[in-house]
Amino acid sequence: MVRTAVIGGTGVYDPRLLDDVKEIMQDTPYGKVQISIGRYQECEVAFIPRHGIQHSIPPHLINYRANIMALKMLGIKNILATAAVGSLHFEFKPGQYVLADQFMDFTKNRHNTFYLGGEEGVVHCDMTVPYCPELRQALLKAGEEKGLSVHNGGTYVCTEGPRFETAAEIMMFKQLGGHLVGMTSVPEVCLARELGLCYANISIVTNFAAGVTPGILTHSEVLDLMQQNIEGARCLIMSSLKYLPEYKECDCARILSEPGVIK
Repeated sequence: MVRTAVIGGTGVYDPRLLDDVKEIMQDTPYGKVQISIGRYQECEVAFIPRHGIQHSIPPHLINYRANIMALKMLGIKNILATAAVGSLHFEFKPGQYVLADQFMDFTKNRHNTFYLGGEEGVVHCDMTVPYCPELRQALLKAGEEKGLSVHNGGTYVCTEGPRFETAAEIMMFKQLGGHLVGMTSVPEVCLARELGLCYANISIVTNFAAGVTPGILTHSEVLDLMQQNIEGARCLIMSSLKYLPEYKECDCARILSEPGVIK
């Protein structure tokens, strides 16, 4: 059974990485999701292109609930999710990778829960440790093994998008304790926690955020920098698979023991 899934942006997935690849269309109560499933060495891996095959879905319109529910229905236990981010600190430089351990949510119009009252009930999900520490340790070991610059820990500030942030917003996020800024980790990580799935974020630093350095930022520059770091991200993810523990001691699945929670 496939236990691990990768959610990535355009370019992260390369079908040549996997053997015996098959495409499935998973039905969920929130819509259909196309998923690629293949084998890497001894591990089966599922992959969802977060923005669609042609990178045609902006971050604020991604069907996050359908994606996460589709993985749950497949029996997935672990999610490794990549995200292009801007850095708020010179400590985190373009070309490096950061395993976020906290987030701040500045999104506005997204479906951020499976529990909407009524038949679904109401569940207040603990998010004290939002990103699975055991998945992060596996990624950290893989980074050390491959000689990649990986920071273990950092606060991901999630904005609504699709526009980039103003310099004033970045200054505020920095004063609040943010380290990285992106547009996709929330509500993905929250929905994964509601379903008891372990979730790790691999932030790929593509640039310094607005106002941190002189000059303006263009979308094409971010795409170019992302492309330069894709191979390292692939290497980090695939090399971490052998370090993922079969039995974990984290609290990510504890939500499933609460009454009224989807199981």
